[in-house]
Amino acid sequence: MADFHQTGIITSLHRLGREDLPRLERELVEYSADRPIALVLPSLFAEVRGPALGGIVDELACVPYLRQVVLSLSGPAEFAQFREMHSLLRRVNCVDGSSPTVIWNAGPRVQSLLEMLRHEGLDPGPEGKGRATWMAYGYVLATQASRVVATHDCDILHYRRELLARLCYPTANPNMGYEFAKGYYSRVTDRLHGRVTRLFMTPLLRSMKSVLGTVPLLEYMESFRYPLAGECSMTTDLVRANRIPADWGLEVGVLAEVFRNSSLKRICQVELVENYDHKHQALSENDATRGLHRMVVDIAASLIRNLASYGVEFEAGFLNTMIAAYVRTAQDAIASYSNDAKLNGLHFDRHSEEVAVETFSGALAAAGLDFVRDPMGAPQIPNWSRVVSALPDFLSMLREAVEKDTRDLE
Repeated sequence: MADFHQTGIITSLHRLGREDLPRLERELVEYSADRPIALVLPSLFAEVRGPALGGIVDELACVPYLRQVVLSLSGPAEFAQFREMHSLLRRVNCVDGSSPTVIWNAGPRVQSLLEMLRHEGLDPGPEGKGRATWMAYGYVLATQASRVVATHDCDILHYRRELLARLCYPTANPNMGYEFAKGYYSRVTDRLHGRVTRLFMTPLLRSMKSVLGTVPLLEYMESFRYPLAGECSMTTDLVRANRIPADWGLEVGVLAEVFRNSSLKRICQVELVENYDHKHQALSENDATRGLHRMVVDIAASLIRNLASYGVEFEAGFLNTMIAAYVRTAQDAIASYSNDAKLNGLHFDRHSEEVAVETFSGALAAAGLDFVRDPMGAPQIPNWSRVVSALPDFLSMLREAVEKDTRDLE
């Protein structure tokens, strides 16, 4: 039986029946005349020669409805690497015949703008996926060319453009009325993937609910089948209003900001593909600065600070209770996943799952203690409305810097 159930407080849009890409793209072409669509791609230069980005570019070259494609290049990228990334994307054409835009975040022009923000007390945060995404959003706002912005990662293996069409459709279709759509999917090969969602995020949300009772933000977060997915689309009004973290707390931070800035009836999640695979991070159980270990610290910190903003008190006794409840809930989840894997003939390493839960519980404790010591923590990146209020010409300056960098390639 097809899964059509609505189980949370937000609408789920399922993948029912056979693929119907021609219809989706035909309708998106029609909708994009009034609601132009931009695609934002946060990327590291290493992905130029990785196994995924070339295939993504090949698929994007066939997409007929994108008004803009903006790749935000992070990392210590040199000018030659900026040129190489730009050359790779030239195979893609937007609906007006223009080429994609590459933002060289390490370049001197963009760096001078970031320093200007710091000088004004508007800290853009450390280098990372969050800041790269935020800069690309700023460029889209500066051009005033699009009304809908979709975002996905650049490490998606076996990418097909149906994913993008389904991601954009709920927010581009004016008859649906959605301001935000979050993607979800299954992540299975010969084993179950998605450890941070399976073994940390979902058990943590459930254990927090058991300890705290009904908290609207928790009810909302638990409604998402894959809250840590990197794929979402939203209107430019939300892009302008949202504040986001610069670190691995990006996805949780975005969901929390959408909860603050939008009505639940204008939020949905959409099933993108039957299965999804991308590069898999190492657990790094002995190093909290790397891999999934660091990711979980950042995610936990983002969730704790957002809950605190709604009046939830995190003191030492509560943290101990929360961690104990999380460990028990995660261990129960391992048993469920083990049985699921057995039924479906999948490989399942129970020991490695237990090690992951131990690592994640330590990361949760570290994030909680950091919050107790410093409740404010690292500030989120200011939203674009605040930046424009403080520096009215900043978006124009950003657009000019990006376009000058592009002209230097000629």
